[in-house]
Amino acid sequence: MSLKETKKIDTNRYQLEITVDGEKFREAIREAYKKNSKKINVPGFRRGKAPLHIIETYYGTEIFFEDALNLLYNDLVDEAITESGLKVINDKMDFEMVSISKEDGADFKVSVTTYPEIEIGDYKGLKAEKTAVKVDAAEVNAEVNAMAERNARMVSVEDRAAKKNDTVIIDFEGFVDGKAFDGGKAEGHSLVLGSGQFIPGFEDQIIGKNIGDEFDVNVTFPEEYGAKELAGKAAVFKVKLHEIKIKELPTVDDEFAKDVSEFDTLKELKADIKKKALERKQKAADEAVENELVQQIVDGIKGEIPEAMFENRLEQCVEDFAYRLQSQGLNLETYLKYTNSNIDEFKKSFRPQAEMQVKYRLALEKIVELENITPDEKDIEEQYKKMAEDYGVELEKVKSVIPASELSKDIAVGKAIDFIKENAVITEVEPKAKAEEEKKPAAKKTAAKKPAAKKTAAKKTEEKSAE
Repeated sequence: MSLKETKKIDTNRYQLEITVDGEKFREAIREAYKKNSKKINVPGFRRGKAPLHIIETYYGTEIFFEDALNLLYNDLVDEAITESGLKVINDKMDFEMVSISKEDGADFKVSVTTYPEIEIGDYKGLKAEKTAVKVDAAEVNAEVNAMAERNARMVSVEDRAAKKNDTVIIDFEGFVDGKAFDGGKAEGHSLVLGSGQFIPGFEDQIIGKNIGDEFDVNVTFPEEYGAKELAGKAAVFKVKLHEIKIKELPTVDDEFAKDVSEFDTLKELKADIKKKALERKQKAADEAVENELVQQIVDGIKGEIPEAMFENRLEQCVEDFAYRLQSQGLNLETYLKYTNSNIDEFKKSFRPQAEMQVKYRLALEKIVELENITPDEKDIEEQYKKMAEDYGVELEKVKSVIPASELSKDIAVGKAIDFIKENAVITEVEPKAKAEEEKKPAAKKTAAKKPAAKKTAAKKTEEKSAE
């Protein structure tokens, strides 16, 4: 037994007094001696060969006290927390040494932060409106047209001048004050006219030109241009137009359906598109109701929530966002540079979301407690299987990484949401009948949706300064 005393010292703050007996402490001293003896020089002995009692005599009995306590510390604290029955969160631990000796062992105190004791208001009989879900023919046709766009092919046009939305193949070289500049030259460059890929005025001056034309494009670099030596400068680009291309869309018929899907007819394809659109809208409508109901409960929370819970969630939000950037081949540092922000401002933008997520989870966990919601073995096994399928890994691998106890908590929270909805009064309304509401933070999401970091800074390309 390592726990000697548990004492509440503040709201959500407890002090644990922990002891280790002399025998166990002396064992730790011997272990510390084995690890560190080679670093200690004692006259008359080769380095690392001096016996423990000689080192203690020469340097003092307490020479290995700190290392010995460090060897024991984590296990002692974990045992004490378990014995206390406290639900501790990740936060700073204040340390206070009470006593320490080779004969009697060690006695010390640590202060920990615990989960808050909260109260919630009514969570049964809550009211919410759910928007009726519909998918009309126009939405289906729009998706079919988008599929046609994705399957379009580029064909060359030779009998007319370049128009907006055409794709042109050009050579160009830029000059400022009569001198070529770095990054201002390219050959066989593909450019969609009207895309805004190049600086203002460049693309407009290609419209109306024909294949084989060689001409000058006169532009002025924006004052905020990334390359400072070019910002605000007038430039002339020598351009040659090689090719004009347009999109040729496929005919939308049964053959098209066969080419782009597993269906044999356009009718079947459209039916599938409608089905999936209904499912997406239904899911979104359900999540909106869930968020609205839980928000009502969150608004009624009473109790002091430790700041550390918000900070921990905030750090996780930032980590999640950084991970998504990495999946796009980017990093947080680059994103902050392109958005002209810093890490402190960036973190601050996540603060409302982090607070909401913490409160959201606490509210649901409270309902789990009040309603004694406990997932059974079948629920846990099914969730493991689903996760294995979603991540494409072996079932046993998932089980080895995620403890059943943690998975059980998440399942229970999900059941709490179901409980709230089952006991709520939900009224279905037509989309036009439901007033436009201010969007609320998606409390269940791990990170707020933010604009994806651009692969290149808009109109700030150093590799091709014409862009």
